[in-house]
Amino acid sequence: MEVRPDSLEVSHRRPRSAPKETPMTSTPKFAHVVLQTSRFDEMRDWYCTVLDAHVVYEGHGLCFITFDEEHHRVALLGAPVELAPRNPGAAGMHHTAYTFDTLQDLLDRYDMLKAKGIEPKVPIQHGVTTSLYYQDPDGNFVELQIDNFATPEEATEYMHGPEYGNNPVGVSFVPELMREALTMGTPVSEITTHAWALETSPHLPDPMVALTS
Repeated sequence: MEVRPDSLEVSHRRPRSAPKETPMTSTPKFAHVVLQTSRFDEMRDWYCTVLDAHVVYEGHGLCFITFDEEHHRVALLGAPVELAPRNPGAAGMHHTAYTFDTLQDLLDRYDMLKAKGIEPKVPIQHGVTTSLYYQDPDGNFVELQIDNFATPEEATEYMHGPEYGNNPVGVSFVPELMREALTMGTPVSEITTHAWALETSPHLPDPMVALTS
């Protein structure tokens, strides 16, 4: 029987395998945020005060600021022309957020900033975090917060629960009342809830109004 050469070639071919997926070998971490501004000095001083930060480098219309081990967390880019103020009706980043270890730390920062004339536009009990929303000189929101749960898993479970499902934004609260309750020994787990905020400050306006204006 005659054997065709091309049949031999076919019989020795290996079936093609699907291309292998390259596994992800690393996860990036957030490094910094850059803000363009025509209020350069005001913005630099504000962020250094609010974040208890310091200037790493300033020059040529740039300023790099940090408050931890990173060489800079916030950068400012000075615009050569007068910029329009932040427009709540425009698309873009709404806010940056910074987490404190404890409620005591957060309220200490609140007291320190209030003494310097810097007050939050709106405090919000999100349920998953206890947050103070400030606005910088350009109108950008900055959130100072604590996590209300010890682990991400607990926070995620809460976010899939009924309270968060009914009101994911949360309710406003009065920081001075929170400080008073903490000083009196009320458990942090009780203070950092929707129920406590509504009980102590039932007539505060919807915080979403402040967040979108």
